[in-house]
Amino acid sequence: MTMQNPVNGQVIVETRNLSKVYLDFWGRKKKEALRALNLQIYRGEVFGLLGPNGSGKTTTIKLLLGLLFPTEGEALVFGRPGTDVAKNERIGYLPEESYLYRFLNAEETLDFYGRLFNLSPAVRRKRAEELIEKVGLSRDKKRPLREYSKGMRQRIGLAQALINDPELVILDEPTSGLDPIGTRWMKDLILELKAQGKTVIMCSHRLDDVQDVCDRIAILYEGELKELGRVDELLEIAELVEMRARGVRVTEELRRDLAEVVRRHGGEIESVQHPTTTLEELFLRIVKESQLHPGRRYLPRQERAPAMSEADSASPGTSQ
Repeated sequence: MTMQNPVNGQVIVETRNLSKVYLDFWGRKKKEALRALNLQIYRGEVFGLLGPNGSGKTTTIKLLLGLLFPTEGEALVFGRPGTDVAKNERIGYLPEESYLYRFLNAEETLDFYGRLFNLSPAVRRKRAEELIEKVGLSRDKKRPLREYSKGMRQRIGLAQALINDPELVILDEPTSGLDPIGTRWMKDLILELKAQGKTVIMCSHRLDDVQDVCDRIAILYEGELKELGRVDELLEIAELVEMRARGVRVTEELRRDLAEVVRRHGGEIESVQHPTTTLEELFLRIVKESQLHPGRRYLPRQERAPAMSEADSASPGTSQ
């Protein structure tokens, strides 16, 4: 899959030294959920926020939406503080567990959420009809949500997240409860949102889904940013090079002198590139390294020590 650069490089979401500490009843520190998070997310990109349970993903999302107040630092969306709820009119949010009224049907649900955004009745009806068709619930739009399967609730939850035609869409575990066909549909829809110029933040434990659709990812562990970068660059194995050839049979002679023999046998080198690992392998490696080296955090390239070894400098996004 070919990734494109963020449109115009315009920053939509930014966190500056963002930290959140939860206190107990007596005001004592109970948990440091997020520690000095610095991120920039650009218009038109699909950004993946990864991490095991308790890593700070949900806390970050709640700080961006203004559902929590930061202990230190800033969370900015569209240049406004996360606590400015007016900016949420331009955001669509699908939580991991959709809090929908189970006695309403699909049409009533979207009409209700359209009212929250002060959409006119005509616009509500038009948007509801389009979104119900888009999420594949036309045949079930009159059924109450209590009769929906988990996958169907996920679909109507996505429809409500798009009712206001948002510029920024935040999806928390969007493929949860979906079968393989539904998962493919969800990923195609995310790419469609990107094609429309929307920015998508996606939290997921299904790393193959993130690898399929995300331009860049951030990996959090125990409240700290451990890795940040483009998916294609982070998965590249810089120490190895692979070459693919077309129109030639693999012989012992070819193996002994590959560079000259490919041309001599009438073959054509199709590509020479670094092989890649998988996002799952990268994720598990980052977590393992974080456990072995507590306190090691992600640093941008310009902040890294100049005395890195050649092998370290060849690997993008190495944590320090």
